[in-house]
Amino acid sequence: MNWKNVLLIGAVAMLPASIMAQANILNAKKPEEIGVKTEAQKALDNDTPLAYGYVDDRDILWSKTVWETIDLDERVNFPLYYPTDTIDIGSDRRSLFHVLMKNVRNGKLEAYADSYFTEKRKFEDLAATLKKVDTLEYGYDEINAGEALSAENVVERELGAADIEEYRIKGMWYFDKRQGELKYRLLGIAPRAPDVNFIDDESMDLADSKVDLFWIWYPDARQILHEAKVFNQRNSAQPISFDMLLNARRFNGVIYREDNVHGDRKVNDYVADNALFQLLEAKRIKEVIRDREQDMWSY
Repeated sequence: MNWKNVLLIGAVAMLPASIMAQANILNAKKPEEIGVKTEAQKALDNDTPLAYGYVDDRDILWSKTVWETIDLDERVNFPLYYPTDTIDIGSDRRSLFHVLMKNVRNGKLEAYADSYFTEKRKFEDLAATLKKVDTLEYGYDEINAGEALSAENVVERELGAADIEEYRIKGMWYFDKRQGELKYRLLGIAPRAPDVNFIDDESMDLADSKVDLFWIWYPDARQILHEAKVFNQRNSAQPISFDMLLNARRFNGVIYREDNVHGDRKVNDYVADNALFQLLEAKRIKEVIRDREQDMWSY
């Protein structure tokens, strides 16, 4: 089989994906039909997340668990942040935070309190983290005067996609001795934003008030993130899924923690008050992981 045949087969295999990227947009008779797949398309669509292969514990020759921060101010990470407004855009375009929140709210995803996934959190338990209700000064005057509190004197502030500044992920690098290569498996993801109680307080440094809103066990969210698409700037006819983007590590992350004998302490716990040295330490940890694969083949 020559290269021309290989390319032809590859193009034919990708054809259904390109046709269904914006389902029924060219055949829709009404705007409501855009994005609704026909019965024929549903019959042909067997698109599912790429299944993880089974890895026996005996096949793991070496492993290292790391936690990383994905800064949404970096251009390469914009696909995880936008769109922040859902009013003037199609229903098929949503940010990662919107997808996670929607499915936590309707119970399709379990939320956890920390990255060790030991304590589950119901959506009602997240209310204090995601929303605050404050009474203005005039409202307290009404209460002190024995009057009913007016609705205009009560301010509600709820975190949205635009308030998310970072994502934190937990994953494991491991050396599979059967296949003889270093691999990565994503285990958890968490949106991170300033504390809702101080987000509008100009006297406080918001960088010091960021909190993890909740953690999601990533394997449980793969199907949902596979169905949610990310805008492909190079070819809008072929969007990619959040699951593909994250598993392919098409983002820039900085290691802020690794499993260690000191109770998995963070980098800033032993490299304090020096952002440059913290970044260098994160790169050192990354190089240790990268060199591990090379060391496996050294005799």
